[in-house]
Amino acid sequence: MNDEQKNIPQHIAIIMDGNGRWATDRGLDRTFGHKAGLDTVKKITAECAKLGVKYLTLYTFSTENWNRPAYEIEALMGLVLGFIEMELFTDNNVKFRMIGDLGRLPESVQEKIHYMENLTKDNDGMTMVVAMSYSSRWEITNAVRQIVAAGTRPEDITEEFISQHLCTSFMPDPDLLIRTGGELRISNYLLWQCAYSEFYFCDTYWPDFDEAALHKAIESYQGRQRRFGKTEAQVESEEEVRGKN
Repeated sequence: MNDEQKNIPQHIAIIMDGNGRWATDRGLDRTFGHKAGLDTVKKITAECAKLGVKYLTLYTFSTENWNRPAYEIEALMGLVLGFIEMELFTDNNVKFRMIGDLGRLPESVQEKIHYMENLTKDNDGMTMVVAMSYSSRWEITNAVRQIVAAGTRPEDITEEFISQHLCTSFMPDPDLLIRTGGELRISNYLLWQCAYSEFYFCDTYWPDFDEAALHKAIESYQGRQRRFGKTEAQVESEEEVRGKN
């Protein structure tokens, strides 16, 4: 890491891509890649908690993934069950949350989700959010349906009001979005929330993404100036004022 330790992104969102290709390159079934990816989740979650990241959101299973072969979906659900039993959350004081169309998940998985969310609700360290059976278009459509059903007047609908009806209403928007596996798209993930996020893409498959790779992504983020529509001069002036205070 560089010297800008104070400039750690408060919310990191990750698209964990490349599990299947990692396994295929080794002559293994795709499910072995998902198992290897689970080990990476453990390492990256622990490291983010150590660095002081406040929110880590992991894209685990999209609504489009329901179209995958049944055996792969079954294997993924089994891994989810194992994942939410891990001691990772209690060992690192991490709060667990899950977002998505959770009603589509097997009942056994839903029960485990509620159990782990309740078990870790008083943890006051990092919050780790798993996006499961999630897509951003589904999320926004669902929010619109809620707003319409409530009879909200058009003039009362603001950006903030819409944000309050999204799955992510309990946390800030991502500062940094990381995608592994070499693809250069965000695949229907947090479209509303990532309007001003910094993006970082790398060729590394998720099972090979380690603490050093995470540090490299954060260092890239630290080297950027986030302007949010302002001019460079405006941002520098605001930073100068903050420095004096």
